[in-house]
Amino acid sequence: MAFVSQSKLALRLARRLLHTYWRFSRGMTLGVRAAVLDKENRVFLIRHTYVPGWYLPGGGVETGEPILQALERELAEEACIVITGTPKLHGVFFNRQASPRDHVALYVVRDFTVTGPKMPDREIAEAGFFPIDRLPEGVTKSTRRRLAEILHGETLSLHW
Repeated sequence: MAFVSQSKLALRLARRLLHTYWRFSRGMTLGVRAAVLDKENRVFLIRHTYVPGWYLPGGGVETGEPILQALERELAEEACIVITGTPKLHGVFFNRQASPRDHVALYVVRDFTVTGPKMPDREIAEAGFFPIDRLPEGVTKSTRRRLAEILHGETLSLHW
Protein backbone atom coordinates (compact mmCIF):
# COMPACT_ATOMS: atom_id res chain seq x y z
CA MET A 1 0.00 0.00 0.00
CA ALA A 2 2.81 2.43 0.88
CA PHE A 3 4.51 1.58 -2.43
CA VAL A 4 1.40 2.59 -4.42
CA SER A 5 1.06 5.96 -2.69
CA GLN A 6 4.81 6.63 -3.06
CA SER A 7 4.65 5.88 -6.78
CA LYS A 8 1.61 8.15 -7.18
CA LEU A 9 3.45 10.89 -5.33
CA ALA A 10 6.54 10.39 -7.52
CA LEU A 11 4.41 10.53 -10.67
CA ARG A 12 2.69 13.71 -9.47
CA LEU A 13 6.06 15.28 -8.69
CA ALA A 14 7.47 14.27 -12.08
CA ARG A 15 4.47 15.78 -13.88
CA ARG A 16 4.81 19.02 -11.94
CA LEU A 17 8.54 19.25 -12.71
CA LEU A 18 7.97 18.57 -16.41
CA HIS A 19 5.16 21.13 -16.54
CA THR A 20 7.38 23.74 -14.87
CA TYR A 21 10.26 22.96 -17.24
CA TRP A 22 7.98 23.16 -20.29
CA ARG A 23 6.41 26.42 -19.12
CA PHE A 24 9.73 28.22 -18.65
CA SER A 25 11.71 26.67 -21.51
CA ARG A 26 9.07 27.19 -24.18
CA GLY A 27 9.68 30.05 -26.61
CA MET A 28 7.31 32.78 -27.59
CA THR A 29 4.17 31.75 -29.44
CA LEU A 30 2.93 33.79 -32.38
CA GLY A 31 -0.48 34.14 -33.89
CA VAL A 32 -1.70 36.11 -36.88
CA ARG A 33 -5.07 37.75 -37.49
CA ALA A 34 -6.56 39.84 -40.26
CA ALA A 35 -8.90 42.80 -40.31
CA VAL A 36 -10.40 42.08 -43.73
CA LEU A 37 -12.25 45.20 -44.88
CA ASP A 38 -14.25 45.38 -48.09
CA LYS A 39 -14.96 48.46 -50.27
CA GLU A 40 -17.95 49.39 -48.04
CA ASN A 41 -15.72 49.15 -44.91
CA ARG A 42 -17.51 46.03 -43.74
CA VAL A 43 -15.32 43.72 -41.67
CA PHE A 44 -15.13 39.94 -41.93
CA LEU A 45 -15.71 38.22 -38.58
CA ILE A 46 -15.90 34.62 -37.45
CA ARG A 47 -17.60 32.86 -34.56
CA HIS A 48 -15.85 29.71 -33.38
CA THR A 49 -17.59 26.54 -32.25
CA TYR A 50 -15.42 26.21 -29.13
CA VAL A 51 -15.34 29.74 -27.58
CA PRO A 52 -17.98 32.47 -27.32
CA GLY A 53 -17.76 35.70 -29.26
CA TRP A 54 -16.97 37.09 -32.71
CA TYR A 55 -13.33 37.43 -33.77
CA LEU A 56 -11.12 38.59 -36.60
CA PRO A 57 -10.02 35.50 -38.55
CA GLY A 58 -6.60 34.05 -37.86
CA GLY A 59 -4.64 31.47 -35.94
CA GLY A 60 -1.22 30.20 -35.00
CA VAL A 61 1.95 30.54 -37.01
CA GLU A 62 3.48 27.08 -37.36
CA THR A 63 7.17 26.38 -36.70
CA GLY A 64 9.15 27.27 -39.83
CA GLU A 65 6.15 28.98 -41.47
CA PRO A 66 6.52 32.57 -42.72
CA ILE A 67 3.97 34.84 -41.06
CA LEU A 68 2.37 35.99 -44.33
CA GLN A 69 2.00 32.38 -45.41
CA ALA A 70 0.22 31.66 -42.11
CA LEU A 71 -2.06 34.66 -42.75
CA GLU A 72 -2.91 33.36 -46.22
CA ARG A 73 -3.53 29.83 -44.89
CA GLU A 74 -5.77 31.01 -42.06
CA LEU A 75 -7.84 33.27 -44.31
CA ALA A 76 -8.33 30.47 -46.82
CA GLU A 77 -9.33 27.99 -44.08
CA GLU A 78 -11.51 30.26 -41.94
CA ALA A 79 -12.92 32.70 -44.46
CA CYS A 80 -12.59 31.40 -48.04
CA ILE A 81 -10.59 34.57 -48.72
CA VAL A 82 -7.52 34.85 -50.97
CA ILE A 83 -5.26 37.88 -50.53
CA THR A 84 -4.66 39.65 -53.87
CA GLY A 85 -2.66 42.67 -52.68
CA THR A 86 -0.13 43.42 -49.99
CA PRO A 87 -1.55 43.28 -46.46
CA LYS A 88 -0.52 46.12 -44.13
CA LEU A 89 0.88 45.23 -40.71
CA HIS A 90 -1.19 47.12 -38.13
CA GLY A 91 0.80 45.96 -35.12
CA VAL A 92 2.14 43.13 -32.98
CA PHE A 93 0.37 42.76 -29.66
CA PHE A 94 1.07 40.93 -26.41
CA ASN A 95 -1.82 38.53 -25.77
CA ARG A 96 -1.62 38.18 -21.99
CA GLN A 97 -5.05 36.53 -21.86
CA ALA A 98 -3.80 33.51 -23.81
CA SER A 99 -0.33 33.03 -22.30
CA PRO A 100 2.55 34.99 -20.81
CA ARG A 101 4.45 34.28 -24.06
CA ASP A 102 1.77 34.78 -26.71
CA HIS A 103 1.86 37.55 -29.33
CA VAL A 104 -0.50 38.36 -32.19
CA ALA A 105 0.42 40.11 -35.44
CA LEU A 106 -2.55 41.90 -36.98
CA TYR A 107 -2.68 42.75 -40.67
CA VAL A 108 -5.19 44.92 -42.49
CA VAL A 109 -6.34 43.27 -45.71
CA ARG A 110 -8.20 45.39 -48.25
CA ASP A 111 -7.29 43.63 -51.50
CA PHE A 112 -8.76 40.13 -51.65
CA THR A 113 -11.08 37.74 -53.42
CA VAL A 114 -13.81 35.69 -51.77
CA THR A 115 -13.72 32.19 -53.23
CA GLY A 116 -17.09 31.12 -51.85
CA PRO A 117 -19.32 31.36 -48.81
CA LYS A 118 -17.73 30.06 -45.62
CA MET A 119 -19.86 27.12 -44.57
CA PRO A 120 -20.00 26.07 -40.90
CA ASP A 121 -17.57 23.32 -39.94
CA ARG A 122 -16.03 21.84 -36.78
CA GLU A 123 -14.10 25.06 -36.07
CA ILE A 124 -16.23 27.89 -37.51
CA ALA A 125 -19.89 28.18 -36.53
CA GLU A 126 -20.62 31.38 -38.48
CA ALA A 127 -18.69 33.86 -40.62
CA GLY A 128 -19.39 36.90 -42.73
CA PHE A 129 -18.98 40.59 -43.47
CA PHE A 130 -20.58 43.08 -41.09
CA PRO A 131 -20.99 46.87 -41.28
CA ILE A 132 -18.79 48.56 -38.68
CA ASP A 133 -21.79 50.36 -37.18
CA ARG A 134 -23.84 47.13 -36.93
CA LEU A 135 -21.44 44.51 -35.57
CA PRO A 136 -23.04 41.33 -34.24
CA GLU A 137 -23.66 40.93 -30.53
CA GLY A 138 -20.71 39.34 -28.78
CA VAL A 139 -17.82 40.91 -30.71
CA THR A 140 -14.82 40.62 -28.38
CA LYS A 141 -13.30 43.68 -26.71
CA SER A 142 -9.99 43.04 -28.45
CA THR A 143 -11.67 42.94 -31.86
CA ARG A 144 -13.54 46.19 -31.14
CA ARG A 145 -10.31 47.83 -29.91
CA ARG A 146 -8.37 46.85 -33.03
CA LEU A 147 -11.14 48.10 -35.33
CA ALA A 148 -11.26 51.44 -33.48
CA GLU A 149 -7.50 51.79 -33.96
CA ILE A 150 -7.66 50.94 -37.65
CA LEU A 151 -10.78 52.86 -38.63
CA HIS A 152 -10.99 55.73 -36.13
CA GLY A 153 -7.33 56.38 -35.34
CA GLU A 154 -7.60 55.49 -31.67
CA THR A 155 -4.35 55.08 -29.77
CA LEU A 156 -2.61 51.79 -30.45
CA SER A 157 -2.55 49.47 -27.42
CA LEU A 158 0.38 47.19 -26.64
CA HIS A 159 -1.96 44.40 -25.50
CA TRP A 160 -4.32 42.31 -27.55
